[in-house]
Amino acid sequence: MTGADVLLLALGAVAVGSGALVVATRHLVRAGLWLVVCLGALAGNYLVLTAELVAWVQVLIYVGAVVVLLLFAVMLTRAPIGPSDDLDRPGWPAALVGAGSGLGLAVLLIDAFRWSRVDLPAAGTAERLGEQVFRSWVLPFEVLSVLLLAALVGAIVLSRPDIGRPAAPTAAPDGGERPARVASTPAADEGGRP
Repeated sequence: MTGADVLLLALGAVAVGSGALVVATRHLVRAGLWLVVCLGALAGNYLVLTAELVAWVQVLIYVGAVVVLLLFAVMLTRAPIGPSDDLDRPGWPAALVGAGSGLGLAVLLIDAFRWSRVDLPAAGTAERLGEQVFRSWVLPFEVLSVLLLAALVGAIVLSRPDIGRPAAPTAAPDGGERPARVASTPAADEGGRP
């Protein structure tokens, strides 16, 4: 076993452990931060496998953009960050489904390959990877970017209480109702109106 194998196994263990903490933690922000650790460990695995371009794309797109988008969406929607008893469910059904899926995939792979050796293709270059991405896979990337943009716009709309809702009347000191006040603008302030 070489040093690269040991490093690959160590980074894989970090990725699996932090991935388990992503789904096990009850705090949403902590889950996002554990996701950063998991994706960083995967980028380290790509570096060990000498796929430098994929590793830096992983860091730039997933760690630098998707996780930041996730955390901004949490902050913009004012979602509950801490544990919530009414939203938390028992974890045994998910653990049962995950264990069953993992066992099924392991049996499928062992049955398919039966410990045979698989010849690897020639090492890729950035030119070949870019050619595949911008010829064969350009449509999924564009659809994903539109989906992320729609999610961010939706989070902004949900975070604004004044969009799409009529202004509620406020209570007057004498017990009656008066219309809701409209926030003053700088142009109205210059005109002398409060």
